[in-house]
Amino acid sequence: MKKFQPVLLSLLSGLLFFIAWPTVNLTVAIFFAFIPLLLIERNEYSGIKFFGLMYLAMFTWNISTTWWIWNADMLGAWLAIIVNSLLMCIPLMGFRFMRKRFGSFIGYTSFIVFWMSFEYLHLQDWGLSWPWLTLGNVFAGRTNWIQWYEYSGTSGGSLWVLLVNVLLFKLIEVRNTKYEVRISSLVIIAAVLATPIITSLLIAKNPTSDIQHQTSVVIVQPNIDPYEKLFTGSFDAQLQQLIKLSEAQIDSTTTLLVWPETALYTGNGFDEANLKQNFFLNPLFDFLKRHPQLQLFTGIESYRVFNERVSNDARPIEGTSTFYEVYNACLLIDSSGPLQIYHKSMLVPGVETLPGFLKFLGPVFEKFGGTAGGYAKQDERTPINLQNNNVLAPAICYESIYGEYMSKYVRKGANIIAIITNDGWWGNTPGYKQHLLYAKLRAIETRTWVVRSANTGISCFIDPAGEIHQPQNWWTASSTKMNITAASRQTFFVRMGDLLSKAALAATVLLLLFALYQKFLVRKRP
Repeated sequence: MKKFQPVLLSLLSGLLFFIAWPTVNLTVAIFFAFIPLLLIERNEYSGIKFFGLMYLAMFTWNISTTWWIWNADMLGAWLAIIVNSLLMCIPLMGFRFMRKRFGSFIGYTSFIVFWMSFEYLHLQDWGLSWPWLTLGNVFAGRTNWIQWYEYSGTSGGSLWVLLVNVLLFKLIEVRNTKYEVRISSLVIIAAVLATPIITSLLIAKNPTSDIQHQTSVVIVQPNIDPYEKLFTGSFDAQLQQLIKLSEAQIDSTTTLLVWPETALYTGNGFDEANLKQNFFLNPLFDFLKRHPQLQLFTGIESYRVFNERVSNDARPIEGTSTFYEVYNACLLIDSSGPLQIYHKSMLVPGVETLPGFLKFLGPVFEKFGGTAGGYAKQDERTPINLQNNNVLAPAICYESIYGEYMSKYVRKGANIIAIITNDGWWGNTPGYKQHLLYAKLRAIETRTWVVRSANTGISCFIDPAGEIHQPQNWWTASSTKMNITAASRQTFFVRMGDLLSKAALAATVLLLLFALYQKFLVRKRP
């Protein structure tokens, strides 16, 4: 049995991560999930064996928590699970190196800052960004524990998890020696565990944002099967469904209507330069003319035509000298025509985009309602200006899991976050539930109302404390209405960004420089 102990410890670690994660939600398990790996590290295994055990744990965590990606894209699922598990091993291998050479203090400090640096870098747009399993996301189902995310963002949750795991491991390590456990050690561990929760409860009792004014918003959940939408659906029938559900809730006070991702979709897409002249959109403009006070924020699959190749994502139009780009976009429109367009910036690796070194796989990957060549994107953040001095922070599907990215919209003046998504690709799995819960984190970080329109569910409103209002049933056509308030105060996290991750990254650089100094300079001295 002892022979299989390291493998069992590795599997135990992966399973602890799994049961801690939404939607299993045995959250307390996250505070023990790294301990089996720290126990493995104390043994004198070869580098290859240690890596294999770490990879087994990370692979177990990834596949048990994000297996549902398979429902949408088989190759995309393997890319996310296999590659992400590999990347997660990098900070663990670095930790092993540092502890063996420089002892426990530097070693366990490295464990914390290396992991946090990995998470921060993984949140950047580098081509294979997949931060679904950022440790701080684990508390999305326990938002009463993490109201202080308005100061730290999810990196505060990651630090909390890592620190508790190290302290508990050191407690176990002491118990296995001749030394007695000191009461002070137990008090420190209890304080590190309890203080964030107590702080959160105190914050939740107090107002966190200044009220500016109310806005009446209607959200539509059309419940159009995404696969039928792509291959056999009638655009006219789908548009009529959206209009019918909208009419059921709109009244004279409604100023904002929200439709989901790619609500406006045809096989060839919509030319952004000729939206008002597009015959298929006539029913939409007729509807908007009946409600002149209304602005519609909707997803749209669109394209633009250029006389030259403007980017690497631009494709030639066969037989011509012109090029075109395809976008997963969102559109603000009223009875006068299009007002503002935003192109999704954070694209899903493997299904909406690929890094340059994997472009040759482009034709192989199926899309989340996308296109074989991948989407083009815009790099700058563009808030959507509404009437009555309201400003939307647009998030198309996957973008809503990027905390600091979304906060920069709010820094630019956005006072409402609008998430439009199509989670039906995954079916009735934990995927759409996790995605919904992550939206609660964005509300807390920015203390901003979130309006969420999801094609097949779950559409809802989320208040600045992360509480969900009027959630619509999964796989049900519906619409809902609510008056929401726009906040005028910006949180510390919005103003300052992810300071904890940046501090961890700076510490990582210093530790690596220290290691290089010790290796190449100190040892060479006579």
